[in-house]
Amino acid sequence: MTHSPAERLIDLLDLEQIEVNIFRGDSPQEHLQRVFGGQVAGQALVAAGRTTDGTRPVHSLHAYFLRPGTPGVPIVYQVERVRDGRSFTTRRVVAVQRGRTIFHLTASFHAAEPGFEHQLPMRDVPGPEALPGLADEIRDHLGGLPEALERMARRQPFDIRYVDRLRWTPADVQGAEPRSAVWMRAVGPLGDDPLVHTCALAYASDMMLLDAVRVPVEPLWGPRGYDMASLDHAMWFHRPFRTDEWFLYDQESPIATGGRGLARGRIYDREGRLLVSVVQEGLFRPRED
Repeated sequence: MTHSPAERLIDLLDLEQIEVNIFRGDSPQEHLQRVFGGQVAGQALVAAGRTTDGTRPVHSLHAYFLRPGTPGVPIVYQVERVRDGRSFTTRRVVAVQRGRTIFHLTASFHAAEPGFEHQLPMRDVPGPEALPGLADEIRDHLGGLPEALERMARRQPFDIRYVDRLRWTPADVQGAEPRSAVWMRAVGPLGDDPLVHTCALAYASDMMLLDAVRVPVEPLWGPRGYDMASLDHAMWFHRPFRTDEWFLYDQESPIATGGRGLARGRIYDREGRLLVSVVQEGLFRPRED
């Protein structure tokens, strides 16, 4: 039976419990060199959440990508119940594949309490309806999608719309600021479980955050001069949200040096409310011919 991309995402995040505090997640056989980091982060957060009573939503996660995962090979998630306090719950998750640790995550859960509020405002950008979908923009530029990209577009669980048109040549990046922004939403309904929406957003948050680092150096699409890999990833969840509704992922890179680049992201809903903050560091190495 054929499933929609949104249904496949839900299935990907629906881990099998194989023992107390131990879960197993599928890793699809994709035409990629390594398992997508957002998949591992999302599945690890599911494992952590499954060991709580569900009354406290996750408010932060901190993770390290230690080794590349192998597509097509299941990943086992081992959860340590670090603390169940009066206000906070803490979990530590280790992801293991073929007997080796590939990923490590610590997540903290906390029910919102009364307090003062402030936030940085969302930038004034065009709404998603005014922007082309990513696949459509690539088709317009190339006159069609290569077969491999067409297959990926059909399976993509998120509708992605770049606020700025894609850059295709080195001339396009001259003078560009290290920032990028996209509108995103799941391509179908994800149900009403808040943990599913949180883990789906963790999945999506790793999809293009490091683009902000690359913008001044090379086109986001087209020939690439650098290989990159996520090193660590942190998220802070400020307000409830639905990942199947439009959100703006506004990204910037304050620095790149020493072969590493830092990127920061702010995720807003359509009303301009800040939902999530994200920080990631990536490794950038010149690509060898």
